Amino acid sequence: MGRRRARPGSFEALRGGGAGIALEDGEISILRSLVVQLLELVGPGPAAADADADPLAELFAEGPSKPPEDPALARLFPDAYEEQADASEFRRFTENDLRARKRDDALTMVRCLDRGGPVIQLTPEESRQWLGTMNDLRLTIGAYLDITEDDDNGLYHLPDDDERKPMVVAYLWLGALQESLVETLIP
Repeated sequence: MGRRRARPGSFEALRGGGAGIALEDGEISILRSLVVQLLELVGPGPAAADADADPLAELFAEGPSKPPEDPALARLFPDAYEEQADASEFRRFTENDLRARKRDDALTMVRCLDRGGPVIQLTPEESRQWLGTMNDLRLTIGAYLDITEDDDNGLYHLPDDDERKPMVVAYLWLGALQESLVETLIP
């Protein structure tokens, strides 16, 4: 597949750019489900809500001025400035575009997963989009689980019967996938 030695469940660089990974059907299904849930969280966008919307008006539509109340959305769309007036102003003019980019990246990931396996090959642009979406998935899961860098909640050592364990495993798996994809970008 590429120039690096294959590791199970890891991305490999492809000749000519991009990356590839061999995934089992169950892994593809889990990834797809997580990405679809992320798309639902980010929202459909103004055009999807109103099919007759004027595309030019949508281009100049202002976004929200307040941060999202949902903890995961607040993590995906944090304030850019400490000063509330500056943060609100910045959010009004950037959040719609940021949401659109996150939706586009996530939809690309779904389309790639829908091509099926066992080997999924990504172009360099698709690799970038997968990195963004996997990062968004980790931020979302981390926000809901209140994961910190220190693991002071003991989440990495949960018993098997803890209901949070599958999400922690998904969080760690996404981190490993993300790390291996980043390695394919290093010359």
